[in-house]
Amino acid sequence: MLSGRHLIRLIMLVAIASLALVACQPSAGGASSASSAGSVTVGTASSNLGTFLTGPNGKTLYTHAGDSTNTSTCSGACLTAWPALTVASGQHPTAGSGVTGTLGTFSRSDGSLQVTYNGLPLYYWQGDTKAGDTTGQGVNGFSVALVSGTASGTPAAGASSSARGY
Repeated sequence: MLSGRHLIRLIMLVAIASLALVACQPSAGGASSASSAGSVTVGTASSNLGTFLTGPNGKTLYTHAGDSTNTSTCSGACLTAWPALTVASGQHPTAGSGVTGTLGTFSRSDGSLQVTYNGLPLYYWQGDTKAGDTTGQGVNGFSVALVSGTASGTPAAGASSSARGY
């Protein structure tokens, strides 16, 4: 049997170990851009649009027609509606199963590091409520970020190709 002193030490050790494990778990839910550890894993899902990219929370990622390599045209109200997928300073995105293109990052004007796919900035859409939703397809020039070589993800006819109007 443990003495009172040893029992207290054991309880404290278990408590500290438990807190450390909880702190290492990625954040769950929401449209959070980066996990608590600062890195993100980009995965894939499929729909009638083709195979597309998903963030660590399983939600669909999008690209914007007005963006170019390592350059985002989305800021202000646009960025509120289309949160950027970001990583913490010094972190890099990781390609999950099915991701065939190149993941990278660039520094936004606010200093955050936005994740890119084949050089194009990646975003979430505030209107997607669960994993697999693609309700942002064709909205204000945004398209589902398709895995290289899959079906067309061209914005819906009549969709604006700029973020104006935010």
